[in-house]
Amino acid sequence: MGFLDKLFGKNNTKNTEAPTTTKEVPTPILTEEGLLEQYGGIALEKQLDFGELMGDNNWNVDMTAGTISFCDSLSFPLQVLGTFSHSSETWLWAWANQQSDLPDSIQQNALQLKKYGEDNEIDLLRNPRFDFSTNELHLLGIIATGLCHADAYYIADYGQGAMLLTITDSRIKQVRHDTHDRLRFVFPQLISQFEMNHQNALRSYLRTKGYTVEETKTTLTATKDSDIIQAEFDDLSRLTNLKG
Repeated sequence: MGFLDKLFGKNNTKNTEAPTTTKEVPTPILTEEGLLEQYGGIALEKQLDFGELMGDNNWNVDMTAGTISFCDSLSFPLQVLGTFSHSSETWLWAWANQQSDLPDSIQQNALQLKKYGEDNEIDLLRNPRFDFSTNELHLLGIIATGLCHADAYYIADYGQGAMLLTITDSRIKQVRHDTHDRLRFVFPQLISQFEMNHQNALRSYLRTKGYTVEETKTTLTATKDSDIIQAEFDDLSRLTNLKG
């Protein structure tokens, strides 16, 4: 996946429509794509911060303690979402793995996602096992980071398969680089890796970071203090220009 894998083991037509200030709609997100648009940008920012913190260290998991370590002094509490088999290319949720005997305490995020999937009829989150790919592990990691308010996700590859984890720890928050310039790096990476509505995703990303957003059908302007982001889109909501 390029940018993500490194962290782990112009339309100039002037639009005359009057801009409108967007308002948050407090309704559940009912599709995988919608969840990706909602959480993708900020989740990738968190991955950058986590990648910087853990460095190039190898991982070690202690299921009894419920931790993942990257060196003697760098250990984090974990939540197990599930496992991916390289041979069968299938995903199995932790709550559906009858042979794992995982403690309930480290399956809480997985169960939270299951409930959201059941409540909103999202098969990705409620079906116990299904065909999958390594690329989709990143999609699921992003969604889990957002819905579970985690600080990062991690794909722990153990040879025959990979375990997808979420991590929540104040040390990751402390190294956050919540800067204006990061937007112009992270968002193009996001839309190059996943299929989504670019305008919806950028709007959600900016609002999460505290920007006030005004937009028309093909333009978006976001402000936060003295910082300004301007974007243009084609008729299919694909990004054609981003500056700020």
